[in-house]
Amino acid sequence: MDENERQKRAKLRKRRRKRQVLIGKLIIAALVLIIVVLCFFLAKDTLLKKKRQEARNKANTEAATESAAAGESQGAGTEAGSEVAAQAGTVTGSDSELLSQAEHMALQYDYDGAIELLKSSGSFAGSQKMQSKVSEYEAEKSQLVEYPLDQVTHVFYHTLIYDTSKAFDGDAKEGGYNQVMTTVDEFNKITQSMYDRGYVMVSLHDMCTVNEDGTVTPGKIMLPPGKKAFVLSQDDVSYYHYMDGDGMATKLIVDENGDIKNEYKEDDGSISIGDYDMVPLIDRFVEKHPDFAYHGHKGIIALTGYNGVLGYRTDIAYKTRENLDEYQELFFQQNPNFDEAAYNKEIEEATKVANAMKEDGWEFASHTWGHINVTEASLERLQTDTQKWLDYVKPIVGDTNVVIFAFGADLGDWQPYTSDNPKFTYMKSVGFDIFCNVDSTQYWVQFGDNFMRQGRRNLDGYRMYYNPEMVEDLFDANEVFDKARPTPVPAM
Repeated sequence: MDENERQKRAKLRKRRRKRQVLIGKLIIAALVLIIVVLCFFLAKDTLLKKKRQEARNKANTEAATESAAAGESQGAGTEAGSEVAAQAGTVTGSDSELLSQAEHMALQYDYDGAIELLKSSGSFAGSQKMQSKVSEYEAEKSQLVEYPLDQVTHVFYHTLIYDTSKAFDGDAKEGGYNQVMTTVDEFNKITQSMYDRGYVMVSLHDMCTVNEDGTVTPGKIMLPPGKKAFVLSQDDVSYYHYMDGDGMATKLIVDENGDIKNEYKEDDGSISIGDYDMVPLIDRFVEKHPDFAYHGHKGIIALTGYNGVLGYRTDIAYKTRENLDEYQELFFQQNPNFDEAAYNKEIEEATKVANAMKEDGWEFASHTWGHINVTEASLERLQTDTQKWLDYVKPIVGDTNVVIFAFGADLGDWQPYTSDNPKFTYMKSVGFDIFCNVDSTQYWVQFGDNFMRQGRRNLDGYRMYYNPEMVEDLFDANEVFDKARPTPVPAM
């Protein structure tokens, strides 16, 4: 064999070896890829199984809690206290979920609820972490002190102004908005200031207990030293017709995620969804700062009824088209197809929103059906107005024993109510036990044998402009006051 032939054969062997090596590498790569794909699908299947199991556990937990909470009396909001955990028995669910729920309760000072929730778990006896958390919560609970009820302040707002350029546009309504309303920017700054100063939202029902015989006894609020209890309320959350186009929200809704949001009508007629008023703004704040809400309690929404509630046209006038005011007449001109089916849909949607709000810690109160001055009104008018509230608002928002008087009026002077007061006797007879007026002092709380009264403080343009010293315990008015407000704010 000559030299050329040997070289050719050597080159062929070399090419075959390279080809074999390449094929080997490709086979290995293919095997690795197959293994990776198999691992991916196995992991995905395992994850899906885990998620399904967690979902079942969560559903079981929620079912047990809902069963325990069934029939719970009005005013309970989202209380997840010891009664719920105790009635639920052994709560199922992953340890991490239960620990997370308990931690949330503890952050909101509901240590009894957190402790009972963990102890009710079938995992408790064998979980060192759960037992450690219970010990931690018991230690934190021992540090709580009883907050004096006569030092619980009560602050309130009207509908918040989202677009100041529309509210303060020089028309006839500007002065009223400037006096009694608060802008979203001001509200957010006030809320942050109060949180920074240690304020915590409590319910009127934390302050008192209404007994079966109708008597009312003081409640008990337990907070860490340095924390300060306050009650929050908002008047007229009906989104009246007269406010249309003035830079305020138009209604409350439940969005696709189950969150309470506002609708806002833009200049071009389109609808935006967002946090444009007090309820969703507080909801978002509590999501970030759960310790701002005592036992999960938020504010009290005081409703009239003559334009409906929560932005829905639910009053009987929208069904009968009788005794309409000028704004309602205009509403029907703009909505000629609003019929009985549309009316029933409004009631359905308003009820859905109200139920979602109650589940999330909000409460409702009467603000009188027609926004009447109860001091000036005759007993007969008070009775007629109250019956309308019971007929057309109560079915939507549910039972309430709280009345927040319009115009800051009251059923009597500063002295305790007595049975000689026919207006009080009537209101008590139809289920009202807690009465709130407007008072300029830092706090005013009064207990009688069968009622509780509390004064409220208006945090609005008028108060911040003329009496900044009266809100110094809550915030610095100079830092909060919205520069978009026309000054001077009109005097009252």
